Amino acid sequence: MSDDVDSQGRGDMNKKSRLAAIQITTGPNVEKNLAAVDDQIKQAAQQGAKIVALPEVFACYDSQKYLALGKQEMSVLGNLRSRMSGWAKKYQVYLIGGTIPVLEPTAGKVYPRCYFYNDQGEELGHYDKIHLFDVDIDDAQGRYRESDMFLSGDEVKVFETPYGKVGLTICYDLRFPYVFERLRKAGADIISVVAAFTETTGKAHWQPLLQARAIEQQCYVVASNQWGQHDKKRRTFGHSMVISPWGEVLDQLPAGQGVASAEIDLAEVERIRREMPIANHQRSLKDDD
Repeated sequence: MSDDVDSQGRGDMNKKSRLAAIQITTGPNVEKNLAAVDDQIKQAAQQGAKIVALPEVFACYDSQKYLALGKQEMSVLGNLRSRMSGWAKKYQVYLIGGTIPVLEPTAGKVYPRCYFYNDQGEELGHYDKIHLFDVDIDDAQGRYRESDMFLSGDEVKVFETPYGKVGLTICYDLRFPYVFERLRKAGADIISVVAAFTETTGKAHWQPLLQARAIEQQCYVVASNQWGQHDKKRRTFGHSMVISPWGEVLDQLPAGQGVASAEIDLAEVERIRREMPIANHQRSLKDDD
């Protein structure tokens, strides 16, 4: 795994800005899903958001369609990549593009990929989900095996914006603190979690894990989750939120489609890291043997 920091240059960074997390209920109709996303990005921009995060699988939550969609998205001219670029430019926001499937033809599988766009609609790069959700859950779905369809990535990604450096994670990555530690070491001030966190696991762990990651890495966290019933078996938890580097929930949308947004101040990141310099206090430990 390697750190990859986008090198546009910080320039005159704005200490204060607004983050927004989009929450939708992805259904079977791709165009209907995209129209809902457009509405929510517009709402976020009207609230003054400069960085907007979409949830995981925002365009389609149906594994039977991923290969066909993924083939289209191998090109920058793919429908979903073109839409994201257009939204970022239209609403003048830095856009964290949830996830879309992108085909790797030799493997016959897709990457669950998060693209990142600047406010001119330029595609700055992407992050491929590192941790695939291969688990058994006590819900109607029961068995989740993302590795049957997906390929995993092996690099953390941080992108520079005028509003802070943004690190990207996807859903199940939330359970792995070392990924967030690597993002902080790569310079992240803000970490996004784009997700389709299940209702069962979300009730138990979603908020405490998000708060823990914000506190541990002294970063703002913007968490965009799916919400509601997607088909007969799949139900997601919602509760999209923005969390401060002190672990405070600044805004939250428990249920329904909409936007969670909050003003952030990078001076708070600097103050907290200065007053409690935990990154400087880390120690190397001897091996157990």
